[in-house]
Amino acid sequence: MTQPRTFRIAAIPADGVGAEVVAAGRTVLDALAEDSHGAFSFDWEEFPWGCDYYAKTGKMIDDDGLDRLKDFDAIYFGAVGWPNVPDHISLWGLRLKICQSFDQWANIRPVHFLPGVQSPLRKADDTELDWVVVRENSEGEYAGLGGRNLSGRGPGGEVAVQSALFTEVGCERIMRFAFDLARTRARRKVSSVTKSNAQQYGMVLWDDVFKRVAQDYPDVETESVLVDAMSAKFVLKPEDLSVVVASNLNADILSDLGSALAGSLGLAASANLNPERRFPSMFEPVHGSAPDIAGQGLANPIGAVGSAALMLDHFGLPEQAARLHKAIRATTAAGILTRDVGGTATTEDVTKALIAHLAD
Repeated sequence: MTQPRTFRIAAIPADGVGAEVVAAGRTVLDALAEDSHGAFSFDWEEFPWGCDYYAKTGKMIDDDGLDRLKDFDAIYFGAVGWPNVPDHISLWGLRLKICQSFDQWANIRPVHFLPGVQSPLRKADDTELDWVVVRENSEGEYAGLGGRNLSGRGPGGEVAVQSALFTEVGCERIMRFAFDLARTRARRKVSSVTKSNAQQYGMVLWDDVFKRVAQDYPDVETESVLVDAMSAKFVLKPEDLSVVVASNLNADILSDLGSALAGSLGLAASANLNPERRFPSMFEPVHGSAPDIAGQGLANPIGAVGSAALMLDHFGLPEQAARLHKAIRATTAAGILTRDVGGTATTEDVTKALIAHLAD
């Protein structure tokens, strides 16, 4: 008989609609666990960190916050950012602090086209589209190296230097992750995104490592595409995509483009993984804190629930993850859609529909 499993999860709703979508995701996950008849359950602990916390304490996270998080099985994150705190402080003070400190070097962002959701791509009407962006999540353009100097020269005299960091180890591990993922998909293909024509050091290293790693995967189709050309390919030839691997900045931009093409950033899920499992991984929707609709019950919870499905995969529960994906598709197909995808449903409406469709 299989032993019951309890997963300890740190919930960090953080800012804006993060609180609403994390609550929705927790409700759906708890319903899924209840339906498992004791096979698994979730032990939640919620932390108050975020911009409100910063306004009260001057800190985005407690000094011992990372120590308190490190023994959880996973982190379920909402969104960070609010007008009262500069974005670079809120992002680096909480989300990136967790990602970098816990070496969550693999960020995966699937692009799913859902039934009932109209895509701005005409091709999506009659073509099966489904790909995943694999983002190097620990270095690249977001390494945080640089500084601002020479302000003593007077107004207009300051200089800022922002350095991108590319290491052979960092490039190789994310590329092998992408190739291993491609081997699990119907189309075994990895598209590497580069800009080595203009960035002749870091991106040339990226290209060289990609060519070397590809030799160990002769069963996987490959291509190397400049980031500007890949942006066009997302729109003009998306059926040719399967796994897209890119640096921190390039993948960040491309994954948002992919989500917009699927219909809305509110649909987009992501996982920040420490594949070696030395630290907990973190699962979060892509959409951000959305101050314009926060607190109104209008937020789309599908990105958060899709992120929960990625968390279940990480826990070794692929059948349960598949149930969540099926419930998402059934919900959108039934026309239960929030405002961002052309509907009138509330966060609560979608959450109830998702739970109802778990039984399908």
